[in-house]
Amino acid sequence: MAAVKHFITESIKKTEIDEFLERKLERAGYGGVTISKTPLGTHIVIYAMRPGLVIGRGGGTIRELASLLEEKFKVPNPQISVSEIEIPELNAYVVASRIASALQRGVHYRRAGFWALNQVMEAGALGAEIIISGKLRTERARYEKFKAGYFPKCGDPPLKYMRKAEFHVQLKPGIFGVRVKIMPPDARFPDKIQIAEEPPPEEEIVKETEETLEPVPEETNNEEEATE
Repeated sequence: MAAVKHFITESIKKTEIDEFLERKLERAGYGGVTISKTPLGTHIVIYAMRPGLVIGRGGGTIRELASLLEEKFKVPNPQISVSEIEIPELNAYVVASRIASALQRGVHYRRAGFWALNQVMEAGALGAEIIISGKLRTERARYEKFKAGYFPKCGDPPLKYMRKAEFHVQLKPGIFGVRVKIMPPDARFPDKIQIAEEPPPEEEIVKETEETLEPVPEETNNEEEATE
């Protein structure tokens, strides 16, 4: 039971850190965080669209983040590094925040959902699922699902490769929730088999080499004898 309690507290702490960084680095295009423990302390990798805003002038912002994480969340010796998001359309946090900002601007939820889904699929994702929930059309809360591509939900590949994020936005009817799940193009599935091409037999290789070799003309031999 002590081990279960340890994992639960660690997961809660990670979620709190994620929410804190999401609010703090909203202008930098926050795209998630990975936390791993090392012998020297805690290694934290922050993914962002604009890494310069995370680092700050002379590294002031990143030092401030390290001190806040150490004081507020009791993270031992945090070592923060920043990684730039190469393809924002394949990052679930970025897609969810874009949908939320579109809803805040007054864009219809269906238009925002299909627009984001098309962007994700055009970026090369194998599959994607977007769920927008809240008081969409009536006073009763409901949800709308937008799905495309190959998107399994159970087994080891979804647990290993699936990228997911959840975003909340306050609108006039109430709070809307945006949930994004993306299956990246580098995901591998056990039912996807690649058949390797067999190399040609040795006899064909010998015939091709014999055809490429050109015979030496006899005139050159006669000329060499004359010179001698």
